[in-house]
Amino acid sequence: MYIANPLYDVVFKYMMEDNKVAKKFISAIIDEKIIELDFSPQEHVLTIDHNKQSYTVYHLDFLAKIETENGCRSVIIEVQKAMLPTDIMRFRRYLGGQYQNPSNSYEDSFGKRKALQIYCIFFLGRGLGIKGIPLLEVNHRTKDRTTNTEVESGKNEFIEGLHHRSWIIQIPELPKHRRNDLEKLLGIFDQSNRTSDHHILNVSEEDFPEEYRPVIRRLQKASQSEEMKNTMTAEDDYVEAFRINERIIANQTKALLEKDKALSEKDKALSEKDKEIAELKRLLGK
Repeated sequence: MYIANPLYDVVFKYMMEDNKVAKKFISAIIDEKIIELDFSPQEHVLTIDHNKQSYTVYHLDFLAKIETENGCRSVIIEVQKAMLPTDIMRFRRYLGGQYQNPSNSYEDSFGKRKALQIYCIFFLGRGLGIKGIPLLEVNHRTKDRTTNTEVESGKNEFIEGLHHRSWIIQIPELPKHRRNDLEKLLGIFDQSNRTSDHHILNVSEEDFPEEYRPVIRRLQKASQSEEMKNTMTAEDDYVEAFRINERIIANQTKALLEKDKALSEKDKALSEKDKEIAELKRLLGK
């Protein structure tokens, strides 16, 4: 079965626009039951100097109602992908904006505004270099600073309002790991399944748990769209243009460093020469 490659922004957005698919997908990653999920993609157009290439980056924002033992609670969920090493700065800027956004709050039964906790899910095309683990979970821990022992803080409003939870999917670590249903689901991002056309992956629907097969079918539908393929080609052009710029900047930086090194060595040689002349003058009694 051929499916569209969800590592592309346009395909990933299309997949997550299906509410049923998005709920199943995000619930599996955060290991919590999502009752309601409202989707609000934020679009940002990036332009780089090389041939004036432009490319739309999607920040996928969700307002989720999660079922807990004590009822339901709401959280903000951000889902973002990164294929370029500079994306961490984009994430920081966007996350800062989310914390400042007054709409990311709710009104309690007493009419008081309270902050919604933020969940962040990151898909990294290059990974972090942490080997053998496709999915990392990062969660705040509260400790007694004096005894260094962990404190059970529970669902503390102050802590949850100021510290976000994160899940990081390392795409390069996916190929050899299918230890549970979640890792099988994340196999849709396994780039070792790419065909000669990198826009398309070749997978077997039977390799995925029945519960998650709607995700596969959604991506199969995307693979049949010519408009989707054209947009993926534009994304390829952008990434390649960015990498060309990276190489140009890297070469320029290397040349400047080599020039600085040569000048430093020349200055050092002149300084040594001046010392030799001064010593010779001293010996001659001048």
